[in-house]
Amino acid sequence: MMGNDMEHEEQREDRGGANGAGQAGAAPEPQPGAEALAALMAERDELKDRVLRTLAEMENLRRRTEREVADARTYAVTNFARDMLNTADNVRRAVESVPAESRAGADGALKGLLDGIELTERDLTKTLERHGVKLIEPQGQRFDPNRHQAMFEVPDPEVPTGTVVQVVQSGYIIGDRVLRPALVGVAKGGPKPAATDAA
Repeated sequence: MMGNDMEHEEQREDRGGANGAGQAGAAPEPQPGAEALAALMAERDELKDRVLRTLAEMENLRRRTEREVADARTYAVTNFARDMLNTADNVRRAVESVPAESRAGADGALKGLLDGIELTERDLTKTLERHGVKLIEPQGQRFDPNRHQAMFEVPDPEVPTGTVVQVVQSGYIIGDRVLRPALVGVAKGGPKPAATDAA
């Protein structure tokens, strides 16, 4: 009887040892909540990235729209202003067609007509300026191919080469853009322009 009891105890110890060794060597099973948490965090990070990208795109769109609205405001009258330049040219020609001596000695109706034409020219120039259209006055300035168009060269050894010495037709700018370049005559044969002028 005692032998049987000892056998049972040994079998129990063997089973307990095998079970204990099996539990210690096995890897712990992952918790189902941890996988769900990792998936939710990955989804959160992706959504956060999308939101940040959308916000950046919206900010860029806002800036671009503001710039386009400002440009539209500044340059909306471009075509109309370009058409009005012919009128401004004709008014200037009317004033210049009367010789200086005749203008100085004018009286009565002729004086009134000349004064009216000059007043019309000043008013037209102010109206254009009010809408952002400004006259380019290049006389005596260094030739700028972005604002001037050279029509001919004038030999002049006293004036630095590349200086505008004659304006054939006035130029105009609107905002930062050239509406019409000034048609000019440029000096040649004179001293080279100073380094500060070139800069």
